[in-house]
Amino acid sequence: MNAESLYQKLLENLRSRLQCGPFELAGLAMGGAWIAQRLAQDLELPHYGVINVAFHRDDYAEKGMTALRTSSTMPTKLPFDVNGANIILIDDVLFTGRTVRAALNELFDFGRPAQVELMVLADRGKRELPISANFVGEAIEVPDQKILVLEKDAAGKFSFQLEERES
Repeated sequence: MNAESLYQKLLENLRSRLQCGPFELAGLAMGGAWIAQRLAQDLELPHYGVINVAFHRDDYAEKGMTALRTSSTMPTKLPFDVNGANIILIDDVLFTGRTVRAALNELFDFGRPAQVELMVLADRGKRELPISANFVGEAIEVPDQKILVLEKDAAGKFSFQLEERES
């Protein structure tokens, strides 16, 4: 699976989506924020938001210091009024749906959007919550003991790496 080609597919989807009216982009820290930043640049949008889900995670006690580090390095920043906005949440990988649930909780701390759509590069399936993406780069199968990690090189190009899941 080529993350860069999946990005191009999502970019084209958003170009088409622009025909339906304005929207705001908000990427989930870290990978989703990287994607949102590049989409905003490629679409010549004035800004994009970042949503950090660290404090809304249902496994916060397990994540501990990792959650604190991500919240300090990439905090939530929404440079637009959430109330009444059409927002496209962006994440790199959709799996159980729990991270998206946490992102919605964080987003609603800032107001009540008119609509929220979800865009992901990769959809692993196997939901634990009733969440689905409106825009998907590709549905993929990854062994349960592995995680799919988005990486960004110095030129801003994306790639996926498979890593062992921590126990």
